[in-house]
Formats: sequence, structure tokens, C-alpha cells
Amino acid sequence: MIYGLWVGTVLLFFILFLISPSSFTPDAVAAFLKQYESQVLAVYIFICLCRGFFLIPSTPFVFAGILLFPEMPWMVLSITLLGVIIGSTAVYYFSDLLGFSKLLEKKYPEKITIWHKRLNSPWATWIVIGWSFFPLVPTDIICYVAGIVKMPYKYLILGVFLGEFVLIYLYVFFGMDLLAFIFA
Repeated sequence: MIYGLWVGTVLLFFILFLISPSSFTPDAVAAFLKQYESQVLAVYIFICLCRGFFLIPSTPFVFAGILLFPEMPWMVLSITLLGVIIGSTAVYYFSDLLGFSKLLEKKYPEKITIWHKRLNSPWATWIVIGWSFFPLVPTDIICYVAGIVKMPYKYLILGVFLGEFVLIYLYVFFGMDLLAFIFA
């Protein structure tokens, strides 16, 4: 039941994204949050913490946070990072529940073996840090694969934390400088 509700909600958001991708831009997210001005912080926190369950990238929410709370950059960074950690944890633990692991193991046994070796090696945390820091690939993918190959959770989450911390820090503080330059 919960699994069906989760999949249904993810599909709903995916369809909404396909129908109206402009609704998921930083400006659109900020405009949505501004509608609830008196509860904007609570809504922002709630959305950021739930975002990862729906595999929605955090970048629009970082920039929405910068627009909404320009005087609280560390709060935006902290809330976003906590949301990333929660989402990464969910993807890691739900990787088998989604059922794709058996399909991937059947279809790509060599690649699963390679990733099993990589993510259970002494360098695994560094791989996750690099993957998490690189903004053009979703962190959810490495978390999903780590869950399939049973990488120790503590090493995965350490890598996600360090890689995402640096990336989100750059988004928040350079993003604020960029916005100040554009709107000055």
C-alpha cells in the first residue's frame, strides 16, 4: 500500500514535470512558496525534506531558498543538505524494494559486478564524493547502485554529505553573489 502510494506520487510529479517543466524552475518554486508567506519557512523546510522521496533535484530548491531567505544562507545550506541526506537514505534503502535490482543484475551482470567491486573498495567513499559533487549526474543514481551492491551505508552517506556539502555551499554562496550582481 505505502509502496503503491509512493510510486503513484512519484509518477504524478513526473507527469506534472513533463506537462509543465517551467513549474519546477527556481523562480516558480520561489513564487509558490511566496503564496504562503506567513508559513514560508515551514513550507520550505517541508518541501526540502520531502523532495528526495520523489527524486526531484535539489538545485531549484537551493536557488528558491536563496531568493526567499537571502539573509540566512547557512540555514538554506543546512535544510538543503538535510533533505539530500534524507533522500539519499531513502533511495539507498528502497533500492531493492523498487525491484529494479533483479532486472539490472540479469541485464547487466558485468556492470553490477564492477560497481560492486568499486563501491566496496577502500576508494568507495571518494567515488561517492566525486559523484555527489559533480552537478550533471543525479546523486540518487549512486545511492541506488550503492543500495543494490550493499555498499556500507556509513561510507555512502559520508561521501554524499561531503560531496553535496561542497556543491550546495558553492550554489548558496556564489548564487547569492550572482543574484546580488544581477539585481544590483
